[in-house]
Amino acid sequence: MKFLGNVLATVIGIFVFIMLFFFGAVFLAALFGGDDKVSVKSDSVIEFNLKEIKDDYAGKYKDPWVTAFSDKKSIGLTDVINAIEAAKTDDNIKGISILNDESSLGLAQYKDLRNALESFKKSGKFVWAYANSYSQKEYYLTSVANTIYINPVGDLDFKGLSSEVMFFKDFQEKSGIHMEVIRHGKYKSAVEPFLQNSMSDANREQITALLNSIWTTVSSDISKSRNIPLPKLNEIANGLLARTPEMAKQQHLVDIIAYEDVYHDAIRKALKVDKDEDYNKISILDYTQNNVTTALANTATDQIAIIYAQGEIGSGEGDVNTIGEGSMRRSLQEARKNDDVKAIVLRIDSPGGSALTSDLIWREIEITKKVKPVVVSMGNYAASGGYYIACNANKIFAENNTITGSIGVFGVLPNFTPLANKLGINSEQVKTHENSANYSPFVPVDEKFKAFTLEGVEKIYNTFVTHVAEGRKMSFAQVDAIAQGRVWSGTEALKLGLVDKIGGLNAAIAEAAKIAKIKKYSTQNYPEYEKSFNDLLSNLPFAKSKEAFIKEEIGEENYLLIEQVKKFQKQKGIQAIMPYGINIY
Repeated sequence: MKFLGNVLATVIGIFVFIMLFFFGAVFLAALFGGDDKVSVKSDSVIEFNLKEIKDDYAGKYKDPWVTAFSDKKSIGLTDVINAIEAAKTDDNIKGISILNDESSLGLAQYKDLRNALESFKKSGKFVWAYANSYSQKEYYLTSVANTIYINPVGDLDFKGLSSEVMFFKDFQEKSGIHMEVIRHGKYKSAVEPFLQNSMSDANREQITALLNSIWTTVSSDISKSRNIPLPKLNEIANGLLARTPEMAKQQHLVDIIAYEDVYHDAIRKALKVDKDEDYNKISILDYTQNNVTTALANTATDQIAIIYAQGEIGSGEGDVNTIGEGSMRRSLQEARKNDDVKAIVLRIDSPGGSALTSDLIWREIEITKKVKPVVVSMGNYAASGGYYIACNANKIFAENNTITGSIGVFGVLPNFTPLANKLGINSEQVKTHENSANYSPFVPVDEKFKAFTLEGVEKIYNTFVTHVAEGRKMSFAQVDAIAQGRVWSGTEALKLGLVDKIGGLNAAIAEAAKIAKIKKYSTQNYPEYEKSFNDLLSNLPFAKSKEAFIKEEIGEENYLLIEQVKKFQKQKGIQAIMPYGINIY
């Protein structure tokens, strides 16, 4: 027995030693691992693929341990755009090559990127593009290039936009799983699939208007870059007239049909490099990282705080992918109390979420704007709760293809009573008072409970509309007429008075400086998340999450469907969230 105890103690000791050695080595490597900078050689080309970039802001942490163990190359889209701006005056950079870009960014983010690439082109440097095939969204970005190549056996997807909605009313009846829906807003179609088997006229109306507005922005930008009239582009989309490389070239959507080696030979020729030699190249991620770490410090005393609100809105601290009241309220308070900060830009990319958290953030903005100007910059989404936290800003900027509005609220209560009855399960409650029992998914919904819940929904809707009316200097009736949960594009929102100007993040920063009456300033990014060391361990290679394994087994698209079901299950309280998700390809 003593022998076994000694063996066990030895094994445990070895394990502890290995773990301490591993973490110590990683920590020292993180602190003293040397310079990660990649040198930029003369006559270099930036290779452009943003597959690893998903957010405007990559985030930073208060805890130095978390910072030390985090990925130092973690960068956001804002960093990339700043790097493209720097490349304009970098004598070592001769051009940008968009090579088989696999980005999952949204259209509003692509709009910002296109603007940056357009500005880069005006410096006299080239932007070329090559892909084996182009999705519609990828082509939207690529169309900004001077010269577009496509693989001879590739394809180009150019057919207009569409949206698909699945309905579950019959499924509920057959399965015995029923979703009790309580809502305000005839356009609050997030819950429509649980109520009927076909799309309502109101929902069809808003989706059609939204898609048409987004398509107008996308096609107008392509038209300008490729010098193709809009009617012609619509004709190409209607007839799928660019579905093969030859047809795409005939319609002037691409310039050259060739294999990738021919594309690289053309770059060599442009750089006057011998055909049998490699030309100098640097990835956009490396170039951006270099720019982040070596950019000259801005000595201006005055600052503009940029607070990033990314993802769904929920309770707690939040992180890069979720908006929590902890990090958001703390960031607003820190910026408000910092004498060097003269104005605040709130960058929102959110479909909404918790109504309560949205109101808490709204209140913090209300307090802040009495001290310093607050300007909102909308990204891909600023809808429902995302618009809730934007509506009281001094000025609101959106891109033409930003998705916003969705001023409405709803509650969803899963009820399994029919299924329980089928399985022979009966649930009964014992109460001391008439309304003392909590909601149970195994008991038919009490009409009084439903009435009380609807009362809460109506109260939050009225509060939401009132906040918008006060923030946008409109009457309650005016807001109510364009609310009801309806989703609008940035172009439409401008006409309705929900936003003030069309423009990206840089335009919002310039407006904030103008309101604050400052000319020389630096920017400071927020939030700084309060994450623990344990939170970070899940990101290490040996601690791959179960979600990552599931994705590998069932594929990304099927995993997203599972995630949608999980989100509905996790939503607590009344929700102010966009009625549907949109992925445009």
